[in-house]
Amino acid sequence: MPKNATINARVDDKLKARAEKVLARVGVNTTDVITMLLHQIVLRDGVPFDVTIPNTETRKAMAELEAGKGQVFTGSTRETFDRIVKPRK
Repeated sequence: MPKNATINARVDDKLKARAEKVLARVGVNTTDVITMLLHQIVLRDGVPFDVTIPNTETRKAMAELEAGKGQVFTGSTRETFDRIVKPRK
């Protein structure tokens, strides 16, 4: 498919630089990712991820983590799950 259309978007320069570092690690560039996003929008007939406002409980948990607080779990996924949710007997 020929690439003959241009998209111009203004974004924060620090955000762009941080995103480009991540993309470089996975071997794609910004243009590739925008193209992938547009393909997914067409395939899904909408945005391919939730665009919602977090509820109060989620916002509180996010603020807690950003403040360096919160619970850290180590071990396997099963061990962590068992610590959070009591296993059935």
